[in-house]
Amino acid sequence: MRPLLLVLAMTTLTAAAADPALTIYRADGDALFAPGSMPLADGHAIVHEERALQLAGGRETLVIDGLPTLLDTEAVALDLGGSGRVLAQRIVAAGDAGPLGAHRGERVAVLDASGRSIVEGVLVAIDGGSLVVRTDDGRSSYVREFARVEFREGSGRPGSTLQVAVDGRAGTAAARLTYPTAGLGWRAAYAGLLSGEGGSCQLHLSTLASIANRSGRDWSGARLKLVAGSPNFARSNAYLARAPMAMKSMAAEAAPDALPAQDALGDYRSYAVDGSLDLPDGSITQVPLYAGADLPCARSWVFESGGRWFPSKPMLTPTGGSAGGPVDSRLGFTAAENLPAGTLRISMRDKDGRSEFVGESRIADTAKGREIDISLGQAFELSATRDATRFEVDRAARQLDEAFRVTLANAGDRPRTVTVREHPNQWRNWTLLSSSSKPTRQTPDTLEFDIEVPANGKATLDYAVRYSWTAADE
Repeated sequence: MRPLLLVLAMTTLTAAAADPALTIYRADGDALFAPGSMPLADGHAIVHEERALQLAGGRETLVIDGLPTLLDTEAVALDLGGSGRVLAQRIVAAGDAGPLGAHRGERVAVLDASGRSIVEGVLVAIDGGSLVVRTDDGRSSYVREFARVEFREGSGRPGSTLQVAVDGRAGTAAARLTYPTAGLGWRAAYAGLLSGEGGSCQLHLSTLASIANRSGRDWSGARLKLVAGSPNFARSNAYLARAPMAMKSMAAEAAPDALPAQDALGDYRSYAVDGSLDLPDGSITQVPLYAGADLPCARSWVFESGGRWFPSKPMLTPTGGSAGGPVDSRLGFTAAENLPAGTLRISMRDKDGRSEFVGESRIADTAKGREIDISLGQAFELSATRDATRFEVDRAARQLDEAFRVTLANAGDRPRTVTVREHPNQWRNWTLLSSSSKPTRQTPDTLEFDIEVPANGKATLDYAVRYSWTAADE
């Protein structure tokens, strides 16, 4: 028995989709936002379209084409709204056959350069430069030299095609088409203008949503909902890349009248963009996510040695000799809004009044009221060296004493406070024996000291720790 979709007569879809609603999920990678015109199997969006379908009554097959190139074919759903039921459905994608490949199984007319019909029937396959067409008498024709192909079902638009067999009553069905597609994604883009010094640090924060479209289809008049968070995806290969599409330029359009409306969506956050937007294929569109805000901030400079870890048993050989390293320039502030993950770019006004870039960093999803601490880069005027000054092991007493001197240099014309962050990790059981400066923070795996370094001068920190263990630890 032949497949149901090929047995039933196909009906032309006469109504185009109304303004689609797109729910676009955050894309953490950079591929979608890089220049290019090839549809990408990256990103994730749910498309909601309303279609007015003309049903002849009884069993028939509808053709809905012009769908995105990249579809999760197992998650396409068509709701006929009580006008009938779906018997079977098939997604046909272009694959390596080019735009015509998505119309296999549809009725076509193949014409020559003069407009004369060469053959009419069902497009079975595309074989190189030839079309394979099955005529009504069941025979197959291979057509190599042709000038035009006309579609008797659908519109012939490029992209994927949905062929769906339905059983319904005659009339217009208000149908809802829902499907996931790749090639769409968004991420937050933050711009911060830094001003002030010391305790007067101020940050003007602007927040945009960057929306990338590499789906292989233009979206006109789309109503957008952006979702922040990280839903789990069970399959990494649900989408397959198809044929390339030409990159289109973005026409000027009106900006949204209001900022997106924020709400909860399960365990995530959603942002409904006001009005509608055009998303041309191969474009990146930006809309404001929040109004600009002036926030108090704090600058810090950190010299860190080692990391947070402990060995499986006490290490009785030295691990820290003489070493130097950079001093990290950092910026901290409190999130005044729920901030989705994205890149924060920081600028400062130079003496000539121009805003100049001074560093950027990725920030994770951050709830309102949480602290954000980012690295801007390595401080040019600050440097540090670290020298081991003692390492003594008393195996009988099961003790190890270790000491260091940290020397900080400041070549600038203003004093700086540098945080020295140390991680005693010869063993997990340790105590601070002595220090030239009182620690400002102490945890089971970290020691921190705030050291004042004068302008054009140096400062030192000396400290010693003692490790102890039991016979069972050896």
